[in-house]
Amino acid sequence: MAIQRERIRVLKEAEPRPEGAYVLYLLQQSCRAAFNPALELAIEEANCLGCPVVACYGLLDGKSGFPEATARHYAFLLQGLSECAAGLKERGIGFVVRKATPAEVALSLAEKAKLLVLDRGYLTIQRRWYETIVNRAACRILQVEGDVVVPVETVSAKHEYAARTLRPKLQRLWDDYLDPVKPRIVTHRADGLRLESEIDVSDPDTLLGRMHLDTGVGPVKRFSGGRKEGLKRLEAFLNNAFAGYGAGRNKPEAGAASHMSPYLHFGQLSPVEIALAVARAKAASKDDRSAYLEELIVRRELAMNHVFFTQGYDRYETAIPEWARKTLAEHAGDPRPRTYSEAELTAGETHDHYWNVAMREMRVTGYMHNQLRMYWGKKILEWSPSPEEGFATTLRINNRYFLDGRDANSFTNVAWIYGLHDRPWKKRPIFGTVRYQSENSLRKFDAKSYEAAVDRLCKAEG
Repeated sequence: MAIQRERIRVLKEAEPRPEGAYVLYLLQQSCRAAFNPALELAIEEANCLGCPVVACYGLLDGKSGFPEATARHYAFLLQGLSECAAGLKERGIGFVVRKATPAEVALSLAEKAKLLVLDRGYLTIQRRWYETIVNRAACRILQVEGDVVVPVETVSAKHEYAARTLRPKLQRLWDDYLDPVKPRIVTHRADGLRLESEIDVSDPDTLLGRMHLDTGVGPVKRFSGGRKEGLKRLEAFLNNAFAGYGAGRNKPEAGAASHMSPYLHFGQLSPVEIALAVARAKAASKDDRSAYLEELIVRRELAMNHVFFTQGYDRYETAIPEWARKTLAEHAGDPRPRTYSEAELTAGETHDHYWNVAMREMRVTGYMHNQLRMYWGKKILEWSPSPEEGFATTLRINNRYFLDGRDANSFTNVAWIYGLHDRPWKKRPIFGTVRYQSENSLRKFDAKSYEAAVDRLCKAEG
């Protein structure tokens, strides 16, 4: 099937170079060898031009890599990248991984390319890579949206106030974008090309051990990276837990979560692919499907809208709406009955037993149920000396321990704690008119059963 034209952007106009040896694809956000519209477009272009496709990836570690990324994140990433490399090879696509920024590796290989295809990401660091490439590369450059269902600018030309303003716009459009991505046949294999790949990703465990990373937050057993593992989890969810999702999704002890977020964050699964699987599921009701698509499309793409239209989405003064900053500033001097240091928070050493349980789940397994994430974040605001410090602390802990940290959803959800995509509520100490969440919210689910589940999961980690 044809790739929707709205997914394709021409970033640099130029004729394909006749002297080029291949079509180059910078595989960076969509780390998968299937259901990847950018890759399939690269194959289409290469088939027409009579040449192979070469995919490339820039892998950096330590301070030169992604800020706050840990061994936990890189283990999951490398597991998926290893599988992706095998899938590309099987399809006859060359793959080059180098110790360089994505922009550097793409620019180097673009010197021998007929044209360059990019996928798309919305974080500032990703947009800077693309900007550098466009400014310095001499060849034709195409960019293909494969990380959301409906391209961000197609839905809205502005920063949306809340989910209620974005939802109808998305619902009018998303059926047109829920098309499967069929694999194209590669007519010119890259087997004969002499490609220099500095990094071998075939053994992710060995590679991880050689990298300079924050090992204080280590890999988890609860989640394994890769497209195959993601599809296996999706199938298990749809067959065993999806029926009743609408009623059970806000109950952490119910086991109704799909756990697709890490696979979406690392580009190992497509949101379109997940949405189509949800539509085919027979056991679930219409309400279950609607509730899931609300999370997968509306809430996730509201986050994409936020980071795309907000310069400084990771800073308190630019991410938080003015009304919320104003009311929090008015109450910044309110007495805090308790405050905790970041070390005490990450260790789960507060007076709040179930908050500590949730922190333990995050710290040990890399995950926390959304219902508890909200409570967890609101309490950090309450226990911090100032809202600015609370925001920075919440974001650091979030990005370091969550497997899906440093995601558009992460930045948006942390900002929501401080008033983003919300409205003023009843005035309270410390919070002003920003939404408050008390310990009473824990009564909405079986907290003891949740604690027992966390205990089992943490013991399994060893």
